[in-house]
Amino acid sequence: MSQRWPGWRSIVSVVRTSLRDDPEADHTKGPINRALILLAIPMMLEMVLESVFAVVDIYFVARLGAEAVAVVGITEATVTILFAIAIGLSMATTAMVARRYGAGDKKDAARVGAQALWVGLAVGTIIGIAGAIYAEDILRLMGASEAVVEQGAGYTRVLLGGSITILYLFLINAIFRGAGDAALAMRSLWLANAINIILDPLLIFGLGPFPEMGVMGAAVATTIGRGVGVLYQLYHLTRPHHRLSLRLDTLGIRWSLLRRLLRISIGGVTQFLIATSSWMFLMAIVAGFGSQAVAGYTIAIRIIVFTILPAWGLGNAAATLVGQNLGAGQADRAETSVWRAARFNFCFMVIVSIVFIAIPGTLVGLFSTDPAVIETGARCLRTMAFGYGFYAVGMIIVQSFNGAGDTSTPTAINFVCYWAFQLPLAWYLAYPMALGPQGVFYAILAAEVLLTVVSVLVFRRGTWKKAVA
Repeated sequence: MSQRWPGWRSIVSVVRTSLRDDPEADHTKGPINRALILLAIPMMLEMVLESVFAVVDIYFVARLGAEAVAVVGITEATVTILFAIAIGLSMATTAMVARRYGAGDKKDAARVGAQALWVGLAVGTIIGIAGAIYAEDILRLMGASEAVVEQGAGYTRVLLGGSITILYLFLINAIFRGAGDAALAMRSLWLANAINIILDPLLIFGLGPFPEMGVMGAAVATTIGRGVGVLYQLYHLTRPHHRLSLRLDTLGIRWSLLRRLLRISIGGVTQFLIATSSWMFLMAIVAGFGSQAVAGYTIAIRIIVFTILPAWGLGNAAATLVGQNLGAGQADRAETSVWRAARFNFCFMVIVSIVFIAIPGTLVGLFSTDPAVIETGARCLRTMAFGYGFYAVGMIIVQSFNGAGDTSTPTAINFVCYWAFQLPLAWYLAYPMALGPQGVFYAILAAEVLLTVVSVLVFRRGTWKKAVA
């Protein structure tokens, strides 16, 4: 199924359309390239904006020293468990909403969204209370020194205490994405990030009438920003003129939908818990080499996330197209969309890798002036960049499994590649082989290449087309 690229004026027109609401657009018909652009541009911007929270926090907190950066790094490593739950639930929500929206059943799609909100409320409340009470214990469990615990407990307490804002920001945007309303999801993060960027320096350094809160100020600013973003989402989620609208008759608990959502979510949550918990263990390995190593690794990972999340946005676009086209009974179009997205992603990620290989120290130096921190961060960036072409294809394939509602296959792949392969290799290279943090970077590179190869081989079998969502 070959398609000619449109002219520049047509491309500009499609880009403009992608950045505004178009409730009449049907992504199960017409050129696949156009459908990908309409979904991918706002979703890529959405993912960039999600990563901006951490990057902005690191940028300002780095002025407080390596221990403060270590606080953010260790807490963020812990919060990745919450992100895993949020992403897992969002993945199931998008798959189920997209399948029903593609089949033309908007009311049932809205009911799925309501079930996701109930689950998010329960999970966010539990994690928020536990995080607020046990903040110090969580930092110690992650290997933080007492100096880091003393400086960072407030940051951890506030960030985890506001868990509901993280969950809802992900879940409601997953509802919008499943219905193909990617522009609205993007705008909610514009608002949340604008507030965070304004409040971060004011609360961290105590500018003007604001109190000087230090590293905790970054958590307060982020939580307030996300909270306002959630209120914006909820407002639009109840408006009748959007693609999907929650009304009173769709808000009740529907046990059949709830059970199916939880079943798919369990696979998704497990999948991402495997991936993100491996990052936590990697952080613990790096922590054995001191705060400067942790700070360099943290800054490098934040820069990497900043570039990977736009690519992840393209993966989300592929997942939406897979879900909606399977719902419309067009499995071949769904598969074609995946390979098209993989090619686009490969080109983007290779360009980024060239930059990382060429000037890694310059990029890390934007966040720290400590030579040891810059050296560790630069080595991490350069090493990881050599696998970017593989990451590009792998993340599209994995998201496509998830978009079809097949969360068990990526879970099994993640277990083999991350827990059975990456973690033992990282420890062995870092300590017995005496490579230090560089050994961890090599292990990450090898695991991501392996994951991509395995994912492509499994995807070609086509069993994902028969998944029930």
